[in-house]
Amino acid sequence: MWPFRRRGAPAEDRSPEPSPADAALRLSEPSSKAGLRWQTVLTWFMRLMALLWIAKGLSFWAVIVGAGDVAPPFQDRSLGFQATVVYFAVIDPIAAVGLWLTATWGGVLWLLAVMSHLILALFFPGVVPVSLTLAVAYCALMVTYLLISYLASGEDG
Repeated sequence: MWPFRRRGAPAEDRSPEPSPADAALRLSEPSSKAGLRWQTVLTWFMRLMALLWIAKGLSFWAVIVGAGDVAPPFQDRSLGFQATVVYFAVIDPIAAVGLWLTATWGGVLWLLAVMSHLILALFFPGVVPVSLTLAVAYCALMVTYLLISYLASGEDG
């Protein structure tokens, strides 16, 4: 009858099975184990970081479009400053989307964004000024992410 249905199999026998591709859409599976689930902690940590990183990315876009009290304007700044701002205006929102989806590539891209921010701040402090407090916070967030990821990987699904 329908060209996409298998012949001879009744329609009620074909219930859709969850695929690994839609794992990011499910927050957590019901579990018989009570207590702390590191996978849930990782999901909430990644989503919190996604919210912070989308705000960070939007702040770089605000510099590009000239929102706020920016002096001198973006187009009058040095080429190194412009390239850095555009880089973070692109990579931060993409990393935020990956974090929100709890995708592996999101965590990797987020780690790349944080590390590149710290490395640029270390070698070019005039282009990317970072306070010691912010640098320590970034390092603490990276260590926290890696620790929670390690603990979540040890859980049996």
